[in-house]
Amino acid sequence: MNWLRANAMMLTVASFVAMATAPAAAGVPTEQLRGAVERVLKTLDDPTLKGEGKTHERRTAVRKIANEIFDFGEIAKRSLARHWQPLSEAQRSEFVGLFADLLERSYISKIETYGGEKIQYTSERIDGDLATVSTKIITKNGTEVPVDYRMVRRTGDHWLVYDVSIEGVSLVSNYRTQFNKIIQTSSYNELVSKLKNKQDELLAEDKGQKKKL
Repeated sequence: MNWLRANAMMLTVASFVAMATAPAAAGVPTEQLRGAVERVLKTLDDPTLKGEGKTHERRTAVRKIANEIFDFGEIAKRSLARHWQPLSEAQRSEFVGLFADLLERSYISKIETYGGEKIQYTSERIDGDLATVSTKIITKNGTEVPVDYRMVRRTGDHWLVYDVSIEGVSLVSNYRTQFNKIIQTSSYNELVSKLKNKQDELLAEDKGQKKKL
């Protein structure tokens, strides 16, 4: 299940909690993304949510923010690509739920290792209901990592992230390749089975952590 630990996802979540500086003429997509970053940082810095005893409350708060800025349904659809269309509504709902849960758990586990990296918002491009917010992660040793957030406009003027490209490598493309390989060599049901098994592993880990508290 190495595809669930893709480097792209790890860089994505690291960049999402980095200290942010926005350009002077930032548009709505950039401002909404930056606002979510600031809320995550505020949650991590909240003294009432610090410590192992507050793990559940802290992760619940961060998960709520993730749900508000990431379009997990769109990410799932694009990751399955041509395998999405034949699915029933029930199957689609199940897949989105499983995939979103695993992405969120990966996201939350990584942001808790936040080490003070910085992120610069360098540009914003809007084409109708689609936008790309370009950023650069500045690591502690000064290395610059380009990260593009692809966003889609939903209800009103609400923008959501549906893909992230790190150094030209797309998060969605990464998962699409892995998902397609599993479906092609086995079946869609096998993919769902693997997702459920991974979910069970993570739930067991959570229970183990709670017992230690």
